[in-house]
Amino acid sequence: MTGKANLYRIKLSELPTTNIELTMLQKILENIGLTEKEAKIYLAMIELGETVVSAIANKAGVNRVTTYDSVDKLTQKGFATKRKTGKKLLFTAVDPQIISLDFRARARDLRKSIPDFKRLKGEMPRPEVRYFEGLSGIKQMYLDTLSSKTEILNYSDSEGIRHHWPDHDEEYVKARVKKKIYLRGICPNDEHGMKVRSQDWDCHREIRLIPKDQYDFSNEINIYDNKVAIISYDKTLVGILIENASIANTQRAIFKMAWQFAR
Repeated sequence: MTGKANLYRIKLSELPTTNIELTMLQKILENIGLTEKEAKIYLAMIELGETVVSAIANKAGVNRVTTYDSVDKLTQKGFATKRKTGKKLLFTAVDPQIISLDFRARARDLRKSIPDFKRLKGEMPRPEVRYFEGLSGIKQMYLDTLSSKTEILNYSDSEGIRHHWPDHDEEYVKARVKKKIYLRGICPNDEHGMKVRSQDWDCHREIRLIPKDQYDFSNEINIYDNKVAIISYDKTLVGILIENASIANTQRAIFKMAWQFAR
């Protein structure tokens, strides 16, 4: 081994002495994009300094063929360098400090490019879809409606949400009224629907009823801003929030047609 390689090994001599420390370093390397084998091989290369693949494979406990492949990938990723001397091909781990500086430079370039990515996203609009489960997830969906800049158009089974969320009126409706967000809703004409409609004036909304025997439904749809929120009240509470102007506008048009026939 050359004097230069020995000098390099001395510079990187502050190495972990326990398996726990090695495992921690390996996890850090995996978190920044290395595979488990690549991380093991990189750590072995640091300990060995400049050396041949057979020595790296032996130190890392990985077979030679896999080590060749992994060392090549580490070189491509900037974690290793190689040089040929005579018939030997020698590999060296890149100093972690240099790798850290490289990652900082990449992060800086990414931050500078964020406005360009945002413009690209604006040029190619795609529906953003989020999924929610359980009562806590459904409450998050309702919380999102409280930021609405438009009225809320609503189809709902008045009893459904109150069955799962008994304090719905106290916790949500009052908050919506306080924010002066108006709601127009279509509900089944049953005991619960009529009770809800009787409170319209105090709840900053207008509810219209449809025949329950003809148009019974057990879920809820809220249309507001550029969003459509769909909630299912089956045994498992599930919600889908779609953010897309075209979809929201289509649903508004359908609601307006239904609104004309509701009473």
